[in-house]
Amino acid sequence: MTDVGARARELAALHESGDLVVLPTVWDTWSARVAAGAGFHGLTVGSHPVADAIGSADGENMDFGEYLGVVRRIADSVDVPVSADVESGYGFAPEELISRLLEVGAVGANIEDVVHGEGGRVRDKQEHADYIAGARRAADEAGVPFVINGRTDAVKLGSDVFSDPLAEAAERIVLMEQAGARSVYPVGLTTADQVTTLVKAVSIPVNVTAHPVKGHGAGDLDDLTRLGARRVTFGPLWQMWLAEVSADRLADWLSVDG
Repeated sequence: MTDVGARARELAALHESGDLVVLPTVWDTWSARVAAGAGFHGLTVGSHPVADAIGSADGENMDFGEYLGVVRRIADSVDVPVSADVESGYGFAPEELISRLLEVGAVGANIEDVVHGEGGRVRDKQEHADYIAGARRAADEAGVPFVINGRTDAVKLGSDVFSDPLAEAAERIVLMEQAGARSVYPVGLTTADQVTTLVKAVSIPVNVTAHPVKGHGAGDLDDLTRLGARRVTFGPLWQMWLAEVSADRLADWLSVDG
């Protein structure tokens, strides 16, 4: 059984170290063991790749109990801390959400501001900060230094939703830091200038999504380090890359006659 307290302290220490931490995004025990075996000190479980792996769909379409079962198996299969993507919280109050995550051994979570269960409604910035604050209180009351990675889709949603998406993202991550997030995740960043702007807005790690082979629009690991990014995850990109490589190589075994 996972020692939740010890794992949470490990993950919190990584985020407080001042160093850039790479947390590969996994979707089953196999991918988790591959990443942990490669030497990474923590992992994230991605809702998108898990949904693809179990035949469901991202956007809070999975049965949450089934998803938590995947998270539990992953957490039990490795000796490093595991954080889980819970999208906007699947409709749960933050107290229940944190309780259920701790029960399965997760010691961190991505919590986003797009509520897929309500037709893709975007939470007001203060509403989302309040949800983060509720999750922080619940974790603190449980005595666990749980790592909340507060996500905003402001940049991804773009100017169709916000007049200045980057400024909106900056305001949101500041509020999430104040609410108790230990890192923030403004998804959709593609340039060095965007990363720099948001890194300057907060004192906690800013998470960027990178491709495990192609890197990020702002550069490779060294470039991201110089820009001040302090957390990198892969989202669904590792799984997608494996699918592309596998399909290409497996095609060599197809008969020319079909």
